[in-house]
Amino acid sequence: MVEIRRVSLADQAAAALLERIRAGEWPLGARLPGETTLGPQLGVGRSTVREAIRQLAGQGVLEARQGAGVFVTALDTGEEWDAVLRRAGIVSVIEARIAIEAEAAAHAAERRTPAALRAIRRALAERRDRPGGIEEYVDADMRFHRTVVAAADNPVLLEIFDAFVPRLRRAMIEMLRMGRHVSDDADHAAHADLTEAIAARDAEAARRLSRAHLVSLADALR
Repeated sequence: MVEIRRVSLADQAAAALLERIRAGEWPLGARLPGETTLGPQLGVGRSTVREAIRQLAGQGVLEARQGAGVFVTALDTGEEWDAVLRRAGIVSVIEARIAIEAEAAAHAAERRTPAALRAIRRALAERRDRPGGIEEYVDADMRFHRTVVAAADNPVLLEIFDAFVPRLRRAMIEMLRMGRHVSDDADHAAHADLTEAIAARDAEAARRLSRAHLVSLADALR
């Protein structure tokens, strides 16, 4: 039994519940005991138990279902994306990009509208005709890849991509400053080929080309 006597009772009750979930007392999908059971175990009143449950529900660990009870929906709280990406190695980030962007490219080939295709072609031209400077090159490259993801017409994929951009931008700038990059001609050709696969609505080719480009990028960073 965990007894709580300090001031921030709801915070401590939430921490105690989370620790018990982490320890495996309630597995994923399990229903928690009721407030009248949890309150005495935690040494707090029912209102404090409710507040602790609300905190954990806000963090995605618990879910209160009307008329059914409170259920475990995750075994731990998740870290904020920014913290995860700051800590991750750039190759790990590129590998995650492969999983996201290759599928996004396939969806873009299937779903792209005429306006989305025009945006991709415009971004490709801007990437080719960019002004001098490493930062400008990286920003133009990020804009191109974002137009491809946007053409997939999936807001979740786009939000994930946008979360990656700051970490990617820093790493790409560092890589280019060290002179580690494929030739401009080969790099532009890879992006042009991807654009044409999307224009042709060839989902398999778009997926393959996107993956191949990002794998070569990861290889250059190793």
